[in-house]
Amino acid sequence: MERAVYLTVLHRLFASGSDRAAEKWKEAYRIEGVSGLELHQLYRTMAWLGTPVEEGDPALGTPRCVKDCIEEAMFETKRDLFTEVELVFFDTTSIYFEGAGGQSIGQHGHSKDHRPDLRQIVVGIALDIKGRPLCCEMWPGNTADVKTLLPVVKRMREKFRVREVFVIADRGMVSKGTLAEFEAMKPPVHYIVGVRMRRQKEVGEVVLKSRKPWREITPERKWAKDPAPLKVKEVVVEDRRYVVCLNEEERRKDAYDRQAILSSLRRALKAGDKSLVGNKGYRRFLKVEGKGHFQIDEEQIAREALYDGIWVLRTDTDLDAESVAIAYKTLWMVEDTFRTAKSILETRPIYHKCDETIRGHVFCSFLALALKRELETRMEEKALKWKWSDVITGLDNLQEVEAELSGHRFLLRSQITGDASQALRAAGVAVPPALREIA
Repeated sequence: MERAVYLTVLHRLFASGSDRAAEKWKEAYRIEGVSGLELHQLYRTMAWLGTPVEEGDPALGTPRCVKDCIEEAMFETKRDLFTEVELVFFDTTSIYFEGAGGQSIGQHGHSKDHRPDLRQIVVGIALDIKGRPLCCEMWPGNTADVKTLLPVVKRMREKFRVREVFVIADRGMVSKGTLAEFEAMKPPVHYIVGVRMRRQKEVGEVVLKSRKPWREITPERKWAKDPAPLKVKEVVVEDRRYVVCLNEEERRKDAYDRQAILSSLRRALKAGDKSLVGNKGYRRFLKVEGKGHFQIDEEQIAREALYDGIWVLRTDTDLDAESVAIAYKTLWMVEDTFRTAKSILETRPIYHKCDETIRGHVFCSFLALALKRELETRMEEKALKWKWSDVITGLDNLQEVEAELSGHRFLLRSQITGDASQALRAAGVAVPPALREIA
């Protein structure tokens, strides 16, 4: 089973694709202990990883499986004296199926892949402050994002035995009920969450209209690679603490884009206004006047200007406004992890027909992400320069040829590229000799 998991994880990193493809892919590689593995053994291993080991806890939302035990054991190996406070970044995505999608886990829901015609699964992933994957959770495809965060936090508390948790999540992940439950926990779960600015009346009418001065954290860029400019200010409404963030570059861009839309809209109004309603870009700036005719809504334009270059965070932490804003920006590495999972690892689409094998399939992609991040961390610690695609290409091109000369057999190794050499060095793996004799 260990060799089957290892083979599947390596295949995810180097070639991606289905488990069926992994069984054929291994023939071209020297991977110890996998030559005798057959396709049905890979499928059975996926099912074993996703097999429930105890009845599901309604509070956690999903059954506890073999893969959960492995995640918790992996977490223990990284545990240290400072793991009492764990900063957790969380986000979800959806992965579609080619087929029925298991007995229960595949459902129709809001598709982030723009494939509403196919059943899907909702996958959540939690990362620590160093970007290391902590755990992955799976729910039926019709599960709303706001219902996924609380089960993960409870699992971090109950199964990972992390006493104090700080949660950072995007605006679509939380609701008032979720925040209330966080605050009611003993000890409470502290949070930094994005706010839906246009949907919360308090934010639009009070927070964004606050006249408190901005505090500059990062100045305007001088060079393209400099960090983006950032200003912050803190606004407290009763006992609710908000941090308003402003990017001046984005503010200017938003104002320019809106002005371009309005200029085009004014020209279009002169030619006739009936066809404008179907254009979403135009429609939000229009209002009905007189005998069913449309005019530009100047009040709406002023309201839209309030949001230029701005995002609003809500928190109950004691961190200063600068730390809150920087911590939230770090959440973007979770989105980058999902892009890696869905593009480089190509977890989608899934062809398995059972819930257990589906869970195992997704979990092997989680293990591949963990392996990738571990190698990246070791390369960063050694101050090595690298690009992940070049590392994989360099390792994939590492070949050996067997030759016979005067009754002796030799193995000839191909040349190692710079990125592959640095990966081997970071991992502490000895490079095989360019030429060696074999018995």
